[in-house]
Amino acid sequence: MILGDLSDTKRVEALHPLLGKLFSYIKEHDFLSDSIGRIELDGDRVFINNDYPILRSQSEQVIEVHRRYLDVHVPLDAPEIVGWKPLCDLKEVQQTYSEEKDCAFYSDRPSTYFTVYPGQFLIVFPEDGHAPIIGEGRLRKICAKIKL
Repeated sequence: MILGDLSDTKRVEALHPLLGKLFSYIKEHDFLSDSIGRIELDGDRVFINNDYPILRSQSEQVIEVHRRYLDVHVPLDAPEIVGWKPLCDLKEVQQTYSEEKDCAFYSDRPSTYFTVYPGQFLIVFPEDGHAPIIGEGRLRKICAKIKL
């Protein structure tokens, strides 16, 4: 997992050849003016989900993991609380891994919580169990996917 500021992405862009393309697009784009939905930058290799989810409480939100994609979360108009627990410590499978959706869900409680603010990004890897969209009300955010 990497938490960072959008003004300082150069070092992390070296971790995957498509991160630079993604961060350039994010920095140059006004997602709050765009419609909700999927934005394809490179087919299924890099795409962005521009979303407006209803936030959930810590007790309601489950942990998710992915195998084929990196997630890059960017809150746009308000802070987002995210829970985290390493995949190796997850034991309570709620929904087994779906190849089609690239997702599994766990009902374990996160071992830590932190806040991601507008202007920051969060990258989660397949070994990062994460419980995003925690808080009250609604949140405009993007969640980009980069194929591994």
